[in-house]
Amino acid sequence: MYNTQLPTDGSNAPTSNALGGDALDQPAERHGNERIRLLLKSFGLRTSLIRLKVIDALLVAAEHDRSLGVRGVHTQLLELDIPLSFLSVREVLKRLCSEGVIVLNPDKSYSLHPKAAAVLHQA
Repeated sequence: MYNTQLPTDGSNAPTSNALGGDALDQPAERHGNERIRLLLKSFGLRTSLIRLKVIDALLVAAEHDRSLGVRGVHTQLLELDIPLSFLSVREVLKRLCSEGVIVLNPDKSYSLHPKAAAVLHQA
């Protein structure tokens, strides 16, 4: 199949990645998905994009001394151009809560469970 992103000058190696920049110029991910993957695995959960993004949003909020509820997490993801439904975010938060990865605080915000935080700090 013809790849429109490959040059037509006879060379077959693309000069940049699909995002338009050199791979070495890309900034490292904020918390490193690998750490979050290890966290999920340690709790017996499969990795999914939505779980990675939800946990990352909670970590970013905690770094800035903010707390996020369902609506806050959903808004945070929409601002990052991650088009997830409110219901999907709510269900992921509920599942992560039931598995002990995060906790629902009295003010209806979510935060990382102390055991999960310990796993992340070890990674």
